[in-house]
Amino acid sequence: MRLDMLAEGLAGNLPDVAVAGFAIDNRKVAPGCVFGAFEGGRVNGEDFIPQAVASGAVAVVARPQAKVEGAVHIADANPRRLFARMAARFFAPFPDVCVAVTGTNGKTSTVELTRQLWRALGHKSASIGTLGVTTSVDQVHTGLTTPDIVTFLSNMAGLKKEGITHAAFEASSHGLAQYRTEGLPVMAGAFTNLSRDHLDYHGTMEEYFAAKMRLFDEVIADDGMAVVWADDERSGEVIARAKARGLKLITVGESGETLRLVSREPTALGQKLVIAAEGAEHKVDLPLIGAYQAANVLVAAGLVMASGTPWAKIMPHLSRLTPVRGRLERAVLNKAGAPVYVDYAHTPDGLRAAIEALRPHTKGRLIVLFGAGGDRDAGKRPLMGKVASDMADHVIVTDDNPRSEDPPSIRAAIMAGAPNAEEIGGRRAAIAAATAQAGKDDIVLLAGKGHEQGQIIGERVLPFDDVEVARECAQ
Repeated sequence: MRLDMLAEGLAGNLPDVAVAGFAIDNRKVAPGCVFGAFEGGRVNGEDFIPQAVASGAVAVVARPQAKVEGAVHIADANPRRLFARMAARFFAPFPDVCVAVTGTNGKTSTVELTRQLWRALGHKSASIGTLGVTTSVDQVHTGLTTPDIVTFLSNMAGLKKEGITHAAFEASSHGLAQYRTEGLPVMAGAFTNLSRDHLDYHGTMEEYFAAKMRLFDEVIADDGMAVVWADDERSGEVIARAKARGLKLITVGESGETLRLVSREPTALGQKLVIAAEGAEHKVDLPLIGAYQAANVLVAAGLVMASGTPWAKIMPHLSRLTPVRGRLERAVLNKAGAPVYVDYAHTPDGLRAAIEALRPHTKGRLIVLFGAGGDRDAGKRPLMGKVASDMADHVIVTDDNPRSEDPPSIRAAIMAGAPNAEEIGGRRAAIAAATAQAGKDDIVLLAGKGHEQGQIIGERVLPFDDVEVARECAQ
């Protein structure tokens, strides 16, 4: 494609130069690339403009103040947004139906459950998020909830080439703030909930919320739809912003108008739901544990409705949904017969939801093991400790992904909110202890890492899978 065509209507007059690709990492620049040079939290991409040009970049998208020599300088006060919109023109076309999910908890489950429902309805579908790129036949890990814009758009274009018609993706606060979800048409977006997370990046809850609201304020198409879990404290604000934008609304939950959750009854392997929709009440046997999974299912159903399928066709498939990897996944039974569950819960609210989900199924003790990630929001650590201390029968505080921080210091911050917890440094040893302690009527919850296949210690990523370790310890 030509540079002037890619920038038409987005930037000023540009030369008729052939473009071979897009890159935001100077090490990935090839001859003919457009390079995006952005200011970051730790690295300023503008510092690498000379290297990108030397590697063959024909144009650089950057702030007006940036110094560009030897390539076309496409200057813009918001270079991330401009770069994304140009890149979208380069990579298009994309799947016919694209929807996005934002919120603190539940994004991964919601996009995957949306994919499952679409598949059950006969659509070739995919999800993109924390688990990577998932289709009915494959899963490729990307390493980020919302990948960088080049990876995201190239993945979406690749899915289109594979025949995927319907795609659901996670829109994280980082991804939205950094314009990593721009360019492709998004026909519907969903809000799950908001609770404390990522304040190390956003600074305040209001900034965190504002980042997520970009999905409804700017990203969803002008004639698109908003699906809102109506029972969160911030749901009213989300609904108001969606209405102000002129988006069509689908609300779900106990306060929902489109899909109203009338009742929920835990069962041995799931829960019985009564859902009011289209003037009648419907009974659903949901094979997933926990109130938060019921919420995720309703939001997913709302997104499928937003993509054109009526409730009557969706409802029969809810009883055939399967758990998402690392989301209240039953890993193993220990020698005494106690189940060990693995969950990604890494926020106070996420931990609360996971414990609440397992409590109705616990005849004996609920043993909860967790840690907290290093180089991330430190303020949530004692809050997580308090949640676990208040709600579990026994708490084991261990390591998560310490990264560059001192593991004992992280554990101490958690213990400030859970002074009676058992502290075991080393996650494998902690899992072994939790598994050994559980009697036949007990349940063990290993929280924090979920689907993750590694543990980040310093600059190293060491192989570590909570599910596999739990199985080894249970033998």
